[in-house]
Amino acid sequence: MIEHEFLDWLRQRLPKSDSSSTDDYQLQDDAARMHLAGDAIVTSDLLCEGVHFELKQMSAHQIGRKALAVNLSDLAAMAASPTAAVVSLLLSPSTDLNWAKDCYEGLLSLADQYGLQIVGGDTNRWSSGIVISVTAIGQSGTGGILSRSQAQVGDQIVVTGSLGGSLQGHHFRFTPRVHEAIELMEQFTLHSGMDISDGLTLDLSRLCEASKLGAELWLDQIPISAAAQAASEHSMKTPLEHALGDGEDFELLLTLPADEAARLTKLQPLEIPITPIGQIVAEQGLWTRAADGSKTAIAPRGYIH
Repeated sequence: MIEHEFLDWLRQRLPKSDSSSTDDYQLQDDAARMHLAGDAIVTSDLLCEGVHFELKQMSAHQIGRKALAVNLSDLAAMAASPTAAVVSLLLSPSTDLNWAKDCYEGLLSLADQYGLQIVGGDTNRWSSGIVISVTAIGQSGTGGILSRSQAQVGDQIVVTGSLGGSLQGHHFRFTPRVHEAIELMEQFTLHSGMDISDGLTLDLSRLCEASKLGAELWLDQIPISAAAQAASEHSMKTPLEHALGDGEDFELLLTLPADEAARLTKLQPLEIPITPIGQIVAEQGLWTRAADGSKTAIAPRGYIH
């Protein structure tokens, strides 16, 4: 049975904890025990073959890494520090043990990077494609917790990195902005935030909906990636359209007071650029403003699950 052999391999492969919060027993007992110093932040996401990945396009290592990375990006969206994760693999009849091991190696490469422990999970088989589900647990930092619902009128909207064209390869090798979110939360007055997973305009509309406000975008300020430029050459879309709606950028989308935004963009404290792209307004919806002061509504676009 693959499950028995796979669990034997996992017990040897997973690092042992130096603390009393988790230990090797999590793979022997029915559940894991954890002690957290702050508020627990919990997120869960799953990747399905044929929807989120194709075996011909992504290696097992890449799929495993991405499965954890999307959860770490959700923790980053709330400025939470990763602590542990539970991983479940649902394998197809033809999946062999080496594929499962390679998938886990991709996941563990990222777990090691962020000091996160795998404390449990499950493996099983069914008659369809591969599914990998990860539940990640983090804890709040000294800077507090970010939320989508606390934006304020007059806040400026900023993003990290550049946007668009993720399917050119960024979507399976992106860096979750965990450290960046925690650093910004500790050094600046952030009012609200989230990660850009489904597309800039779609995710911004969700932040505005949660805050019961609207947003005015400065389209000429949107940081467009080189991948979006390349994608536009054969997609019948402009680079800007890719940046506004492609999704899977996994950058941070933040709002903060205008004076703090000015300080942030002047200091540029991260290794990646931070760009102001708009402001929060009282009227709900997404808008652009022309030179004559007139407003035009923008329809949110992106990947809807």
